[in-house]
Amino acid sequence: MAASARASAAPPAERRLGPTWSRRAPPLAGKAPRPPPKNRVADTSAISFPACKNHIVTRRCAAMSEQLLAEFEAMVGRWSETEAKAWYAQQPWVMGCNFTPSTTINQLEMWQAATFDINAIRAELALAADAGMNAVRIYLHDLLWAEDSQGFLNRIDKVLAVAEGYGIRVMLVLFDSCWHPDPELGPQPTPKPGVHHSGWVPSPDIPALRDPAQRPRLEAYIKGVVNRFRNDRRVLAWDIWNEPENGPEVSLCDAGELGAKADLVLPLLVDAFGWARSMRPVQPLTSAIWLSDWSSPDLLTPLQQAQTGLSDVISFHTCGTAGDFAQRIAWLSVFGRPMWCTAFMARPAGSTFEAILAVAKQKHVGAFCWGLLHGKTQAHLPWAAWDDPHLAGLKDKWFHDIFDVGGVLFDDTEVDFPGLLRTLDAKAPHWPIIGVEVGKERPNASDGSAKAA
Repeated sequence: MAASARASAAPPAERRLGPTWSRRAPPLAGKAPRPPPKNRVADTSAISFPACKNHIVTRRCAAMSEQLLAEFEAMVGRWSETEAKAWYAQQPWVMGCNFTPSTTINQLEMWQAATFDINAIRAELALAADAGMNAVRIYLHDLLWAEDSQGFLNRIDKVLAVAEGYGIRVMLVLFDSCWHPDPELGPQPTPKPGVHHSGWVPSPDIPALRDPAQRPRLEAYIKGVVNRFRNDRRVLAWDIWNEPENGPEVSLCDAGELGAKADLVLPLLVDAFGWARSMRPVQPLTSAIWLSDWSSPDLLTPLQQAQTGLSDVISFHTCGTAGDFAQRIAWLSVFGRPMWCTAFMARPAGSTFEAILAVAKQKHVGAFCWGLLHGKTQAHLPWAAWDDPHLAGLKDKWFHDIFDVGGVLFDDTEVDFPGLLRTLDAKAPHWPIIGVEVGKERPNASDGSAKAA
């Protein structure tokens, strides 16, 4: 990686940041995995998702939180509740998946020129369309911009064109805190047998979060991508940051590590929303909350306050039961904005198509399951496979993903997925050309935008 794109690596002890309530990342190279927590079990049929107690994180940065909330209110361009509801009301119900081609292990392998496989992407998006999906959520990476910005934009354009051909719109994810601490351009690692998402990488990495000198290149990335597609109707929304508290060696809900990661992320998250907003996109901005108890706005961490305070459409992640899903929708309704669940599905924990989609459709909450076709990400394996890659019962109940190799439903007794969707809602033949135009400019013809939203 170019020296301009990376800071010097921090000592391993300083990089072990970001534990959360539900996921566990792999050990760093050369380190033995931590033993499973005493309150967890390796049997995936008994997976539970205990929430961290919010007091361990809300006590941090209290003064900064008040200041940031005042800044959120002053930021120009956030859609009003009325604008957000008006836009959302004219969209079909969104049902889709988090999409990474089965031939790639992570975002870098998906998008780098040497491994970019538009034929595989086309074939797999056809599967998504056949399953009744009208949206996908796709991850980008800042290093791709640093390497070849124009080539990267052109490849995004190709994927959007393929998706449009199947009636699918794309939510583009700009930053992500998940998993391995050291993203590198070039050939990516092969999957580790039995390990869930063994090669997924964050954007940006911890050294970049620590280094103020990295801000200009990150700003250029956000502004460059958003500006290119700011009026493109094929883009459903901009997801500014996926699971910002997540990260390497996710384990127990340790207050110090969780708070330290949040402290690093919070200023950049606020900046990233501002950078994207300054390009005046017609698509909504969002960032999903996913950690702890949201039963009152007062319980949200400063980071979650930023996410909900800056998002046009509120989004969230949950891998709980239908009751948990409905409860979280009720909690978030206090913000008076439309909602998407941008990641669900953990079959052993009760987060299934049957359980979640019925509630989502009834509440008109968009829903994105995790994964599509079983491949190099190995998302069919449980998070707990970080600790024990030989868990029993994995062949009987996948964690994520829908299709096996060859486009066959991994378990045709689980659900007639296309049939279920047809009973919930007739798939809209075309997305309406709707945008919130208040205070937003049209691009010049030379800016590369394809079609107005």
